[in-house]
Amino acid sequence: MQSQRHEGWVVLPQLYHDGGFTGGNTDRPALQRLLADIEAGEIDVVIVYKIDRLSRSLVDFLQLMQRFDDHNVALASVTQQIRTDSSMGRLMLNILAAFGEYERELIAERTKDKMGAARRKGKFVGGGLPLGYDLDAGPTGSKLRVNPTEATTVRELFRLYRMHQGLLPVVKEAAKRGWRTKTWVTRDGKVKEGGMLDRPNLHRLLTNVVYIGKVEYEGETFEGEHEAIIDEVLFNEVQAMLKGQARTKGIHGGNGHPDALLKSLLRCGHCGYAMIHGHTRKSTGTRYRYYTCTTSQKHGVGICPTSTVPAAALEGFVVEQIRTLTTQPAMMQQVIAEAESVRATRVTELQQDVTTLETHLLERERAGQHLARVLEAEEAASPNTLILEQLQQIEREIADTSQALAEVRQELAALTARKVSLHTFRAALELFDPVWEVLYPVERARILRLLIEQVDYNAGTGKVGITFRPTGIAALYDEMVAAQHCAQ
Repeated sequence: MQSQRHEGWVVLPQLYHDGGFTGGNTDRPALQRLLADIEAGEIDVVIVYKIDRLSRSLVDFLQLMQRFDDHNVALASVTQQIRTDSSMGRLMLNILAAFGEYERELIAERTKDKMGAARRKGKFVGGGLPLGYDLDAGPTGSKLRVNPTEATTVRELFRLYRMHQGLLPVVKEAAKRGWRTKTWVTRDGKVKEGGMLDRPNLHRLLTNVVYIGKVEYEGETFEGEHEAIIDEVLFNEVQAMLKGQARTKGIHGGNGHPDALLKSLLRCGHCGYAMIHGHTRKSTGTRYRYYTCTTSQKHGVGICPTSTVPAAALEGFVVEQIRTLTTQPAMMQQVIAEAESVRATRVTELQQDVTTLETHLLERERAGQHLARVLEAEEAASPNTLILEQLQQIEREIADTSQALAEVRQELAALTARKVSLHTFRAALELFDPVWEVLYPVERARILRLLIEQVDYNAGTGKVGITFRPTGIAALYDEMVAAQHCAQ
């Protein structure tokens, strides 16, 4: 500036500084004020430290220069000895601007390559944290750590979807239980509460490969360095259900049809994946209902030979099997033994969940007590805001963990209390036949879901296997007694 005083240059008191903003775009407060002052005729020359401080985008830079020219404003660089009031200066300016954009794009490409390399190694490289995980920052980068409370919720969401085979029923159940999306903290330390689960974010959750210990990058999947929450068998089964529903929605009626008595129950005995309900109309106008294997539907009979099976015939066979159990004592004993085995396995899983949640709850309570003591020891006039926010976050985690623990304990208590007995089973089956005849299709489907855990259909042998719920027999007895009273 001293060297230009002889040309009448005078520095204005107003400085235009965009600290913390990138030169990659023009949407910056100080730059917008500068442009407004230029249009007001208050500026003759704009001086920058370096050209790329004004803009690193060649297109934006040329547009800015056009606006400068429209108002007879020159541009000068302190460190690059460039001025636009000469033809040589303009040429050098455009060359430097082009190189500035090249450098910016090169940095972006290198950053993308580094992120890609990190993901190929299974590392978490940023983005929104998925429900079920927290972030541990270390010297070699950030790593996902399982959040036990949220992980229990994620497992239950997958289990519920496998049961209902529809997003909306799971969303409704999640709202009933008070489950929310991930609570996260912004860069400036503000806590953003999670929202209610809806169908889009539930779909994103159910299709996220992070839950099987993997990471995704540009359509490829790589082994992650974090712990999985969901086993691959369940994850793949849910993916098949989601794709099958997307394909049949609005065309064949899907599993939502009230006549689909085996909705969410039927599995292919060959590949183990779900069989979904559909229907078509024959040339005579008669509606034909069927169940089809999702694997066969997606990949063809070469992968899974189970194609379709008539719905009415299969449903009738399952119902008849239930009806005739009272005349087959050996079969009843076998059903009870299988139900007891399922119950014992589930009890073990729930006991493990209780231990994990209790440990996490104790850890969070101790952390909260420590922060509370730190606050009490402070002598400052006002408490430490950061510690207060951390304490509030821990209190939320304690509340969520306590709720999850209560739900798990409730299910565990129900399974422990309702052991299957031959007397209860026989009494429920004796009530089944007369009550079944007066039920609507929707009620019949609900009764079957209450009683049955899974139905396996083997197309090769024609065999049908029925697995009963461990608490379903006792619950069925209660339902049948209530329904009989209503009918009377």
